[in-house]
Amino acid sequence: MRDGLQTLTGSSYKWCFLCRTGEMRLPLRSFCTFRSLYSQTQTTNVHRRRLSGVAMRLVQFHRHGDGRGIRVGVEQGEGLGVVDLKEFDPSMPSTMRELLELGDKGLECAQRALSSGQCVLERSQIQLLSPVLAPEKVVCVGMNYQDHCLEQNAPIPKEPIIFSKFASAITGPYDDIILPSESQEVDWEVELAFVIGRRGKHIQEKDALSYVAGFTVANDVSARDWQMKRNGKQWLLGKTFDSFCPLGPALVTTDSVKDPHNLGVRCLVNGDTVQSSNTDQMIFKTEALVAWVSKFVTLSPGDIFLTGTPPGVGVFRKPPVFLKRGDVVECQIDQLGSIINKVV
Repeated sequence: MRDGLQTLTGSSYKWCFLCRTGEMRLPLRSFCTFRSLYSQTQTTNVHRRRLSGVAMRLVQFHRHGDGRGIRVGVEQGEGLGVVDLKEFDPSMPSTMRELLELGDKGLECAQRALSSGQCVLERSQIQLLSPVLAPEKVVCVGMNYQDHCLEQNAPIPKEPIIFSKFASAITGPYDDIILPSESQEVDWEVELAFVIGRRGKHIQEKDALSYVAGFTVANDVSARDWQMKRNGKQWLLGKTFDSFCPLGPALVTTDSVKDPHNLGVRCLVNGDTVQSSNTDQMIFKTEALVAWVSKFVTLSPGDIFLTGTPPGVGVFRKPPVFLKRGDVVECQIDQLGSIINKVV
């Protein structure tokens, strides 16, 4: 009630306070006005609230030696056992995208499954997959870290620079990165990624987080020769070779992340730190990106956004450094976890 009262001022606030304390009855007209304002406030709060309102780490996985295919689960904690959601409730879907399409119903079931402590699989029994497979869209943002712009003496963008990867580039958090024979300049890019949780178009920034299901770690692997020298310097082909989008290890729901724009971000190659920054360097934050892209396209559950990379990529080193077979790339983001991919 307090939030509703704070939307009223002057005499209206006095009348409401007196009514609440029982010292005076509120005239019918004033009561109707108050009820309307209070209802609007509550509706707005619900609309802005994040999906499900619960903290979880959602994963997709295969069970070793099991022919049942993709499953959705809930981690008991980072690196701990995984609750098999469909085993807990056979009516639940088998993929993350289908789960998100159920909205709060699906996420509430996942929360019940986690709380039950039942249907738990040990990590040794499963292979983690990308948290989302076959999304409708993979939206990428270029030049979105201030320190990355400074690294290459580039101006700060005045609006988000948007490109894409094909969904076929997505691979799991511990799967191999495959070096294509067509490129000699394959580079790393650790990135904060987020996943859309509900359908929307022309979304306002103030409401944008309510459309985000959660966050995960990405590596925007990039063939720099194709991105910067070939194909008219268009970025798509250099960004979308198979295996060029490792994701994971989990989709960490928004309520699990205190502030997505104050997270340490690191990339290590063969154990050496090559990128180290913070998401507070992002020029366009999550809300701005959702609002901007939804001007042009309808966002759908499961759509993935890669939000840009900090400095330290190989192409801008002196001399440039590129990935080679046998390298191991680890991308880390605080509160989300890490993905580790061998280059083959």
